[in-house]
Amino acid sequence: MKMKKSYVAIIVIIVIGGGYFWYKSTHATNIAITYKTTAAQKGTLTTSISGSGNVIVDQSVNIDPTITGTVANLAVNIGDQVKKGQTLFFIVNDQLGISSASAKNAYLQSQQSVESAKASEKQAQYNYDHNKSGYAQSRILNNQLQSAKQSLEVANQNVSVSQAKYQSALSDLAKSNVVAPSSGTVNAINIKNGDDLSKLSSGSSRTVPMIIGDLGTMKAQVQINEVDVPNVQLGQKVMMTFNAVPGLTVSGKVEKMDSLGTITQGVVTYNATIGFDALDQRIKPGMSVSASIITGVKQDVIIIPNSAVKTQGNNNYVEVLNSNQTTPRQVTVQVGAANNTDTEIASGLSVGDNVVTRTINPNATTSTSTSGQGGARLPGIGGGRGFGG
Repeated sequence: MKMKKSYVAIIVIIVIGGGYFWYKSTHATNIAITYKTTAAQKGTLTTSISGSGNVIVDQSVNIDPTITGTVANLAVNIGDQVKKGQTLFFIVNDQLGISSASAKNAYLQSQQSVESAKASEKQAQYNYDHNKSGYAQSRILNNQLQSAKQSLEVANQNVSVSQAKYQSALSDLAKSNVVAPSSGTVNAINIKNGDDLSKLSSGSSRTVPMIIGDLGTMKAQVQINEVDVPNVQLGQKVMMTFNAVPGLTVSGKVEKMDSLGTITQGVVTYNATIGFDALDQRIKPGMSVSASIITGVKQDVIIIPNSAVKTQGNNNYVEVLNSNQTTPRQVTVQVGAANNTDTEIASGLSVGDNVVTRTINPNATTSTSTSGQGGARLPGIGGGRGFGG
């Protein structure tokens, strides 16, 4: 009987203890809410548009002979500096020599035909001029003269045609020695000795045997989203970085903006060509480049972090918590320009006002930011919204 009472006592203690802990957990003492703030201050706000692309050589030439044959005596390597007229490689094609010789023979024969036609025309003219056999014979001799003149005209035409064919054959033969059309740097070589040039074409595409470019004309070509294009203007300053050269930042200016866009998977982009203010020897053709095009600079304006700006309906507001306050007060503001980190406040705040950037509520399941009822305000595409209210 005593043991049974002991069990009952233990159960009672457990129930009481469990109830106590349940009560404590569901009626915990509220911990004060804290706020992260920062002071509104005056400064310079820079807005920009981002784009990515590659380094290109603005002035380059494709070495793509119009004759076929086998590549021989390849004389250059990628990166070599070449002068205008310098031999790059030879094309072996025996048929070119045969065609040239045949065209030369045809040309010489046509010249002989002209000389023969001239002699015939001269003789016919003489016979006509010295005719003493009367009118009937004169008609016959005149017909012979006109025929001789026509033969001479045809012979002269044949000379012109055969000469043109001969010159074309000589030109093709000369193309066997492929030379640089301009001075520059060998940027690409897609052939090797023994290659058949006729096999560089496949369907509607063709591989260019060699590319020579002036590396002094390197530029950046980046793709700009269609929504950002209206904000891009020629002459705008650009800051560029390169994946292949960490830590390198190069400035430049927008030199050209394409008027025709390119559609890729439903996204429309336009190419912007950017000239470098100064070339760095580490920059090479084809390198990936990230560009930030400066679209606006506003100086001496009130700036706060983007995280402090909230929206409610069509209005923007911030929460201000100055030193003499325990809870923040909501203040309607008019915003101006914005970039990825900061927003300009055109009206509603004074320099030194402490705005709430984050609200920490330990009593909630998670800490909350300053999203507010209307959700967090997002900066514009490509680094920020434009100027305006």
